[in-house]
Amino acid sequence: MAWLLLVAAGVLEVVWAYSMKLSEGFTRPLYTTLTVAGMVASFVLLATAMRSLPLGTAYTIWTGIGAVGSFIAGLYFLGEPATLMRILAAAVIVTGLIMMKLAS
Repeated sequence: MAWLLLVAAGVLEVVWAYSMKLSEGFTRPLYTTLTVAGMVASFVLLATAMRSLPLGTAYTIWTGIGAVGSFIAGLYFLGEPATLMRILAAAVIVTGLIMMKLAS
């Protein structure tokens, strides 16, 4: 159950990061509200998952999901560049996440 909570927390991190971008510096109330709600929910789920998962593993997986998920959201929804270096960097992060999970 802790792993499902952790993945949900990571997905919510992507939601709040994306909505923060759309908030245009917190000048758009709907996206600002979504950003804050996503942050709170993500932190609560992370904290709950950390009751039974090691700190280093939980935090690394959470930030990794957020980083790679935000990268993908930027590519698909914001038209950000998909350069070879950026894709390789994301692949390295995913490799690290898999290794961290296997080590747990």
